[in-house]
Amino acid sequence: DLREGRFAIQAHLDLHGMTLDGARSAVEVFFRESIRAGFRCVRVVHGRGRHSPDRQPVMKESLQKWMRQRRLGRYVIAFTTARQFDGGGGAIYVLLGEK
Repeated sequence: DLREGRFAIQAHLDLHGMTLDGARSAVEVFFRESIRAGFRCVRVVHGRGRHSPDRQPVMKESLQKWMRQRRLGRYVIAFTTARQFDGGGGAIYVLLGEK
């Protein structure tokens, strides 16, 4: 259902221009505030890595790793690449749980 866009996107965060440390902090705050607001599905735009060294998606890979770890993973039920019109490979949908 998440992959097919059956959840309404209730908030989004754009990580363009952020450092990895700044992005990690921003994502954690964003997830906490989204849960506090009662949001279940959010979109995080991480970009495709076109301006990264070697044009690799550093932010995308880091974000996915963070969401699998305990600190951010405690907020996440599931995540998947966004549909093309919502950013495609440069964004993800995240299904959030409760605190």
